[in-house]
Amino acid sequence: MPIKKILVVDDSPTERLAMTEVLTRNGYQVVTADSGEDAISKSRVELPDLILMDVVMPGMNGYQATRTISRWETTREIPIIMCTSKGLETDKIWGMRQGAYDYMVKPVDHIALLDRIKSIG
Repeated sequence: MPIKKILVVDDSPTERLAMTEVLTRNGYQVVTADSGEDAISKSRVELPDLILMDVVMPGMNGYQATRTISRWETTREIPIIMCTSKGLETDKIWGMRQGAYDYMVKPVDHIALLDRIKSIG
């Protein structure tokens, strides 16, 4: 299934804007969320083809949101790539255990990200 709509989840307006610009410039439709709770709600309403999930956010973190989205019947097939500053191997392992499809450490290399998106779709 080709990736067309991507949900970008990050509490940083700067990160959301940077990701949105790169993705829209490359032909993707982008929806944004600024928290884990917002990500869960938008994933259920928008049913994106892919989610790019930050981890460190106030309230519900990205691990918790990923676990919820990946276990909910209507959203569990949506691949989630965690894009986070948490770069330890244990962080990556924990993210994958929560249901993430892939894990990238910030600052995210945009070319590598686009390549991973194409490989999924």
